[in-house]
Amino acid sequence: MTHVSTEPAPLDGPALIVGLGNPGPQYEKTRHNVGFMVADALAGRIGGAFSSHKKSNSDIVQARLGSRSVVIAKPRTFMNLSGQPVAALARFFSIEPANIVVVHDELDIDFGALRLKLGGGEGGHNGLRSISQHLSTKDYLRVRVGVGRPPGRMDPASFVLKPFSAAERKDLGVVVEEAADAAELLLSAGLEAAQNRVHPR
Repeated sequence: MTHVSTEPAPLDGPALIVGLGNPGPQYEKTRHNVGFMVADALAGRIGGAFSSHKKSNSDIVQARLGSRSVVIAKPRTFMNLSGQPVAALARFFSIEPANIVVVHDELDIDFGALRLKLGGGEGGHNGLRSISQHLSTKDYLRVRVGVGRPPGRMDPASFVLKPFSAAERKDLGVVVEEAADAAELLLSAGLEAAQNRVHPR
């Protein structure tokens, strides 16, 4: 029986890591902005400062990860319009969807847990829905950063726009660094190897 690989394209060529969030200081510390936090952590590792990329309406840092050129990006649009800047970046830097890593908050995963996947549904996440629409495919890589479910009957949309709790903030720095590690691992080792190291046994 032939094994059909779910690996993305070969581990070479330019790649794009997109952290999702909403612009503006009022959203900076909210759960929805954990993708921005991870992008900032990745930029910090290489000592890179974000600069405006007008053609895509994004802030970007260009870097190298091993032998690959990597663009780390934060769209300047609101979350539900993330697809326009992501598609513009992919066109400008000639990056295939399988070499795009989107880092985002995930309600269906406990706070602090990470899951990696290629393609699949958007789970009601408006940022992912916009990206799938503008790339005309769902087959891009995702680092799903767990933020947990809202308590009681709180509206999920309200929950993700609130800051992390005091208890969560104590662990948030570690979670962000682990998510940054996972994004790098996806691009250096591939999906299956990264899943084997990141997902719990």
